[in-house]
Amino acid sequence: MASAANCVVYFSSNTNYLTVSEHSLPASFVSRPPNNNTLGKRSRYSVRLLSSTTGINPRAAAPSATAVENDGSFPDTDMVPTPKVIIDQDSDPDATVVEITFGDRLGALLDTMNALKSLGLNVTKANVYLDSSGKHNKFCITKASTGRKVEEPELLEAIRLTIINNLLEFHPESSSQLAMGATFGAEPPKETVDVDIATRIRVHDDGPDRSLLYVETADHPGLLVELVKTITDINVAVESGEFDTEGLLAKAKFHVSYKGKALIKPLQQVLANSLRYYLRRPTTEEASF
Repeated sequence: MASAANCVVYFSSNTNYLTVSEHSLPASFVSRPPNNNTLGKRSRYSVRLLSSTTGINPRAAAPSATAVENDGSFPDTDMVPTPKVIIDQDSDPDATVVEITFGDRLGALLDTMNALKSLGLNVTKANVYLDSSGKHNKFCITKASTGRKVEEPELLEAIRLTIINNLLEFHPESSSQLAMGATFGAEPPKETVDVDIATRIRVHDDGPDRSLLYVETADHPGLLVELVKTITDINVAVESGEFDTEGLLAKAKFHVSYKGKALIKPLQQVLANSLRYYLRRPTTEEASF
């Protein structure tokens, strides 16, 4: 079982696996550049190299007879709702709050809770509520080793991919609504997202000591870690935030600062340009070199 303190996720296009394993991404979520100061209870992530090995196979499969992810209350002819996974680092100072919505199709999610616990986490179901978009399942997550909220960006990404893995396994119809369904699901999305059109980045002041960064772009495995690495590479600290997976899109909100202060306008522009360049840059296969 992977410990909560040394878990990292990578994506391999040569296999049908999302893997929690050794990796060299020097990124930090809710992290600040080399600086040993802390800000009260705000989350702080340090740069680290991580190791351990746990495989996650998200290929959609037939649910087991004991599965309770699906409440079976919908006909197959229903329109497939948009899956949503929210990882919230802002609302609770002591726990990472996760919210999962898939219309009214989700059951008790005991399999998902057990999968998250296998990452070395304590998982408690906070509440369930209904609105016009469906049934919202909320969980409070802490690290089993410390009893504190999750801080490592790699582990937060592992949480996100584990939840999506279970959606693909127990709700194969969600595959056509998720970006990762193209590689790992039973049915690829019927639409594709143009990254240039989908990518939106905004930065504005959020008081004298920090700024608020919004990023919306096409989703892919490892995106959360990559965003944080891009931000911290220009010495901007990420203090807290929220990362939402909404169908084919990812939407992030980060509280950021530079040396304990809000970002000045030129630095806001540098940050936006760095993210825009990273997210829109063309990709080249390593084998082509």
